[in-house]
Amino acid sequence: MIRILLVDDHPVVRHGLRGMLDAEPDLTVVGEASSGDAGVALAVELGPDIVLMDLRMPDGDGVDATGRILARMPKARVVVLTTYETDRDILRAIEAGACGYLLKDASPAELADAVRAAYRGETVLAPSVASTLVRQVRKPAPPALSAREAEVLRLVALGRTNADIGRELFISEATVKTHLLRVFSKLDVADRTAAVTTAMSHGLL
Repeated sequence: MIRILLVDDHPVVRHGLRGMLDAEPDLTVVGEASSGDAGVALAVELGPDIVLMDLRMPDGDGVDATGRILARMPKARVVVLTTYETDRDILRAIEAGACGYLLKDASPAELADAVRAAYRGETVLAPSVASTLVRQVRKPAPPALSAREAEVLRLVALGRTNADIGRELFISEATVKTHLLRVFSKLDVADRTAAVTTAMSHGLL
């Protein structure tokens, strides 16, 4: 039997999941938790094979709970089961160690098959989630700025003029302009404002 722990703050959802999973001859729900903290405690106490984890709950979200469970039980398999599929939610869950990410509109058969696949050590992803991850992987890597270029751009973001930056960094105004031109080229922008906003979107500032 594959032993499953349900972690979801909605009693109706847990009841429905238990009914679907317990109806399968090789699956059994061994526990239920209504919060992230309770999920961590029950996972340690019961040692389930699979944890079906909601994302947004009181007392610690599902991503936080996933990381805490896997830190104490590295062999556990955590599958996120949620209604949310934003890029940020998906990436945070996968980075925390979740081996799967499913949506609550999955059919009973799809859910049961996903649990079995996770138990076998496979990664299970809803089709839309898999597409999101592929899109993220295909994104070009953010450009790399040198330490001095980043420093100059940080001061630009603070509203400093080239002359101000030169005085603050003890370099000539011409050198400041040279650094900025390199930044513009790397970020593929034409002005200071675009350089700052683009750098911020890439997490460079």
